[in-house]
Amino acid sequence: MRIHGRGVEQEQISALLESARAGTGGVLVVRGEPGVGKSALLADAVAPLLVDPGVTVLRTQGIQSEAPLPFAALQRLLRPLMCRHADDIAAPQTHALRVAFGEEVDDQDGSPSAADGDRFRVFLGTLNLVSAAADTQPVVAVIDDAHWLDEASAAALLFAARRLNLERVALLFGARDGDVRTFDAGDLPTLLLGGLDRTAVGDLLADRSGGVVSPEVSAQLLAATGGNPLALVELPEVLTAGQLEGSAPLPGRLPVTGGVERVFAERAGRLGPDAQRLLLIAATDDSTEIGVIRAAARALGVDPDALDEVERSGLVTVTDGVLEMRHPLVRSAIYTGATTVARRATHQALADALTPAPVAASQASAALSGRADPDRRAWHRAAAAEEPDESVVADLDEAAARAHRRGAHEAAARAYERASELTIDTEGRARRLYLAARCAWLTGQPVRARGLSEAALVHVTDPGLRADIARLRARVEWNTGSVQLGHRMVLQAAAEVAGHDPARAREMAMFAAAIAAFGGDSGIDVRPLDFANPPGPGAPAREQAFADLLIGLDHVVHDRWNDAAAVMERLFATVEVLDADDQDLLPNLGIAALHVGDDAAAFEYHRRLLSRARDTGAMVMVLYAQSRLALTDVATGAWSSAEARCVEAVALGEETGQPVLATMPKALQLLIAARRASEAYEPLLVEVEAALGAQAVGILDGICRDLVRWAKGLHAWGSGAKPTAAFHQFGQISHDITKRMAGVDRVETAVAAGQDAAARLWVDDLATFADATGHAWARAAAAHALALVDPDRAEEHFAAALAAHPNSGGRVFDRARTHLAYGEWLRRNRRRVDAREQLRVALATFEDLDAKSWADRAAAELRASGETARKRDDSEPLKLTAQELAVATQVQQGLSNREVAAQLFLSPRTVDFHLRNVFAKTGVTSRVELAQLALT
Repeated sequence: MRIHGRGVEQEQISALLESARAGTGGVLVVRGEPGVGKSALLADAVAPLLVDPGVTVLRTQGIQSEAPLPFAALQRLLRPLMCRHADDIAAPQTHALRVAFGEEVDDQDGSPSAADGDRFRVFLGTLNLVSAAADTQPVVAVIDDAHWLDEASAAALLFAARRLNLERVALLFGARDGDVRTFDAGDLPTLLLGGLDRTAVGDLLADRSGGVVSPEVSAQLLAATGGNPLALVELPEVLTAGQLEGSAPLPGRLPVTGGVERVFAERAGRLGPDAQRLLLIAATDDSTEIGVIRAAARALGVDPDALDEVERSGLVTVTDGVLEMRHPLVRSAIYTGATTVARRATHQALADALTPAPVAASQASAALSGRADPDRRAWHRAAAAEEPDESVVADLDEAAARAHRRGAHEAAARAYERASELTIDTEGRARRLYLAARCAWLTGQPVRARGLSEAALVHVTDPGLRADIARLRARVEWNTGSVQLGHRMVLQAAAEVAGHDPARAREMAMFAAAIAAFGGDSGIDVRPLDFANPPGPGAPAREQAFADLLIGLDHVVHDRWNDAAAVMERLFATVEVLDADDQDLLPNLGIAALHVGDDAAAFEYHRRLLSRARDTGAMVMVLYAQSRLALTDVATGAWSSAEARCVEAVALGEETGQPVLATMPKALQLLIAARRASEAYEPLLVEVEAALGAQAVGILDGICRDLVRWAKGLHAWGSGAKPTAAFHQFGQISHDITKRMAGVDRVETAVAAGQDAAARLWVDDLATFADATGHAWARAAAAHALALVDPDRAEEHFAAALAAHPNSGGRVFDRARTHLAYGEWLRRNRRRVDAREQLRVALATFEDLDAKSWADRAAAELRASGETARKRDDSEPLKLTAQELAVATQVQQGLSNREVAAQLFLSPRTVDFHLRNVFAKTGVTSRVELAQLALT
């Protein structure tokens, strides 16, 4: 049937398809209420392409009953490509896809980090499989009923959709609005379909009825249906020709008044009993395979000829062994209209149809009895169960474990939760609720994880399991809710488990000390050091590392910097010989290094964490590591590198459903914009403050707010030199890490604002920290700050600061600040020639960092000293974008384009595009030349 009233929408879709042919494809999400014509519009768009041998068309759809089955919709979409292009992508990605699709056995260890990695290798495999196919010819992928996609398929497709703008690929999603489930496409381009206008309504009715439809009737039906095409298309079958042409009145109650689904339910009700049972089986089944449906029908005693009657009704189509509903609303109308008893019997029949045939059975009998599909079978059995059943629980446990190993945490959470409902013993129920909560946390659902873990605690008595549940509950809280509550929870749990498992209690106490070091001390009458008893002889080195971390972090909490530095220095030296890939140990080593100001150790631990996360494809850990590395880069002056890290971290935060974790990199971007006096400052400030106001940021809240205050202080100081406003912001910085990173800024604005007492207090803090830790940057910062408050001995202090700063590496921006301040002091003391030497060095560094306001300040001082500041060379290559810098940095390490693509979660074509831009901007012509180029 012809499409009416959608000319503008058809043109928009056609433009996307043409862009895909040209190599700059994209994505479009078509949204609208049920029956508004999304499926028809998408089908019309791809119909000509189905007979075009020069285009690859892929299709899949979400199915409501299939939602718990991980990667089910993705498998249907990619099945044609797996046959032709599986060998064109990296072997680990191919393996991950085959495991996800149940074609190979998983060899992962089942740990959360391994599962997370496998999940994102599936995502990357999806991207690169489609990209590989697009190298041969354009690819058009249609994903209808996206609101019913299983979570794993939806996540993989959205991941790919955001990275295909440089490929010959068009992705078209159809998603229903106003349903119990939604398709959250974020900022992807969207086309919202509304109802048809009166002209289109008349044309549609005339086309459907083959007769005349009066304008008055069109207007009445438009008002009654809202212009919904599916509602309209059914009306000519229930209205007379006279009613349509206006010679007879319309019925007082149209058959669509109760909803479009009612039309299908009434049509199904006119079928015979066997045909109705078969239709319910088809609506309940999500495999769409006619063999499975026939096997279930036989089990329920349905006459085989009933399929002919169902087909003749027009409610289903059968093609090449696949049964499809005429419209998704047919499925929901039939299923929801059935009785509970009928639905349970149907689920049981489908479960039996999916039971593996005996080994001795012939291939023919196996085909007749359906096929083995353990995940679908488990869910059908679960839907059929009315009472606790341990055999069903066992099936769900296995389905959950398979989903978890594939990184499909949402599906695993659902399976464990349903298994808990069917579990008889309370301890087993608690364990499954805990596993469901852990999977919910991994899939980015903190509210659900919180509820499941609280439910688990009600049933549990085993001290070890109780401690694990409590730690998970606390982790959710300190990351996304109240840091103080998380601190209290984890210490209470440590106290409860200490007598049963001292090592577990010690590790949990270390987390409490780490939380307290970020200002999250709850004041509970339990001390972390109560659990710091050293491990016994022969204990694993990991346990000693946690003991040292616990003690060292407790020193940090109580400002015992000499003790903290000594413990951490010993720990960092010892841990080098450990396997520091531990996902609890390694991040906390990096954080401990940040606390004591050890730039090299902080960078190394987080670099190691990032490397492992990239190798395993663990995107959330990539986000975590990049954010912390960016913090170190900001401190050391590697701002371009920091920006590149932040861009990747923000994107990963949005794509992995962890917007809270994207707040810190956004705050770091804001700080860099403030230091560079960038136009990006104002919009970034609005965005970051909105994020901090909209949601709890957990343990990162203090750091993020400090970064905002720091940026505001710099902006106030740089835009018109408003020392009082700047001091107000700097005075509110509360965390020790940010206090010392911003130490010179704070003292400078305090002096300018006439706040001498605060300035001297902050100088003393810097000096105390420098004496305790011995770090060169801290000694330099303390000496620089002392020069600002002790002008009579300023030259001595400036000289000491410059002597402490290393000539290369270190905190290059801070060193340039010292050169600038020293040069300003020399000029004011009429030593212009000496001043110029300091100012030249400062200016060169500020220009390299693109710190415009600082470069302007240094240039003005240089001119005041009697020397004309050199102008920037406008012929210099353009600055690399964050993505270009990230690609170039990976290429410098000797990686191929395909390897870079795997590391950065991009397609090889995208990497090639960015690399060509890098060559053009930098003027290099080979990878060898690029390897020798200083990028940051």
